[in-house]
Amino acid sequence: MASPKVATYDLQPEMSSKELTDKLVAAIKSGKYDAIICNYPNGDMVGHTGVYEAAVKACEAVDECIGRVVEAIKEVDGQLLITADHGNAEMMIDPETGGVHTAHTSLPVPLIYVGNKAISLKEGGKLSDLAPTMLALSDLDIPADMSGQVLYS
Repeated sequence: MASPKVATYDLQPEMSSKELTDKLVAAIKSGKYDAIICNYPNGDMVGHTGVYEAAVKACEAVDECIGRVVEAIKEVDGQLLITADHGNAEMMIDPETGGVHTAHTSLPVPLIYVGNKAISLKEGGKLSDLAPTMLALSDLDIPADMSGQVLYS
């Protein structure tokens, strides 16, 4: 789904999140897909503008949308992993200079599981761990050439 055509995303911090969520919820409820991967770019793209108030609105919009996705996942007895590949909006002020911070961060990002399995997520994972984790959650074999680890016990 295309992002809105605006000069900078602080002008429309919700971006296309509501429309994206409408399509995502419909896809979840359709039962057609074994897996769906979706990206909400709001925190990243609005974070790059350096406008704190807009970044807050972006995060609030995504929070509302994720709530709808969680409801849909629960309705179909599905599973959901929520994570990010990097941070941005969580640091809008540079701690060294006190100025605006607009770059990606390397801070740890959360991994959240929603589903019917009683699992305990491990800390300290990396992106290469997501595919093996998804396969394990789906009770599928993990190829020997995958170097990542399953992020739960």
